[in-house]
This record gives sequence, C-alpha cells and structure tokens, in this order.
Amino acid sequence: MNNDYQLQAQHEEQQWKVYAKLQKARVMLQSMPIKKSGFNSFAGFKYFELSDFLPSVNTIFAELGLCSVFCINDGEATLRIYDSEFGGVIFFNSPIADTVSKVVIEGGKSPAIQALGSMHTYLRRYLMLNALEITEHDAVDATIKKDEPKSAKPVTVDVFDSMDAKTQELLEDIAMDVRLLLQKDDIQGAIDYINLQEFDADSKTAFWSRLDSKERSAIKKFSTGK
Repeated sequence: MNNDYQLQAQHEEQQWKVYAKLQKARVMLQSMPIKKSGFNSFAGFKYFELSDFLPSVNTIFAELGLCSVFCINDGEATLRIYDSEFGGVIFFNSPIADTVSKVVIEGGKSPAIQALGSMHTYLRRYLMLNALEITEHDAVDATIKKDEPKSAKPVTVDVFDSMDAKTQELLEDIAMDVRLLLQKDDIQGAIDYINLQEFDADSKTAFWSRLDSKERSAIKKFSTGK
C-alpha cells in the first residue's frame, strides 16, 4: 500500500513538472512572431495553419526537453506531451465528431486517403492550439458577421431552389448536421463544422436559408455572448 502511494506521488510530481515546462513553452511561443497563413473564404478570417506554429513549438519543446506525440484510437484523438528529462506525460484529448469525419472524408472532393490525412491534420492542429493555448478570437468574430446577411430581409431561398438536386441534398445534410449540434447545445461545434465547408457565394447563401431564424440567432448569441 505504501509503495502504491509512493508511485502515485511520484507520478503526480512528474505530471506537474510537465505542466510547468508546458506553461513555460506557452510563454516562449507568445514572444515569437507567428503569422497566420490560413484563410477561410466563407467567413473571411485568417487562422493558424499547423505549419505556422509547429516548427516554433518543436524548437521550444527541444529546448525544454518536451516531445509531443499525436495518435487516434477508438474514435478519440490524443496529444501526448512527454518530458524526456523526468519521464512524465500529460494528455490532451478530443472525440472525433461524426460531423467532422463526414465532411472531411465522405463529403470531401479529395481521394479518401488524402481526406483522412486532412482530418488528422485538423485534429492535431486543434489539440495543439488547445495545449499551447493559442487563441484565434477573430475566427469567431468573423463568423458572427457571416451568420446572417447584412440586409434586414429574411434569408432568401431563391438561390437554393435554383440548385440541382444533388447540391440541394448536400446542403440539407450539412444543415441537418448543424441542427443536431445545436440541439446538443454544442454551438461551438456547429461553428467549427460550418467553417470546414468550402462554400462559394451561392452555396453559402443557400446553406443559411436552410437554417431558421432561431438557429441562426443561437449561433450569433453564442458568438457575441449576448
């Protein structure tokens, strides 16, 4: 029993050492001139690609004696951060949402293996942003401006009606996925899912016409905090 207690205490001490190093890494990364190269044409905002900050993170981790390992198991993505000096490890996890998998793999225009790689990159980026506390406030702010048309008129359905049946079905499926996320009170998930789409101007207008005013309002209120 005493040995178990000692092992637990040792494990917790190792974990805290990793957290301490990670916090130092966060501060070091903040002082680096990292620029956003990604651009979401739908919402009109720039965002960090994984390649924008990963080289800097690797340099910092090497200096501090940390190593990150990403893997996917049983429907969950995990980012492990190991301490090569003291042997501790901490975890950052995220479930693989069905909607994200669907849009990247099933709804993608790329070959399946390429789409799968895109999903892995997206999840790895998401976990890295979380672990390093890299903020992207403008992503939400920009999405607010695109939630509803600038006009006070209701979202038109004319554009949707003019589209072919296959495109209409795809947009209805996307709207349904967003609706399900809203029903689960996962409004941030709905925003993230919408941002994954590659809508052109007409598709964007048609998509918003598939959401009712209450659903669009829920997204806007969540984003503004009002």
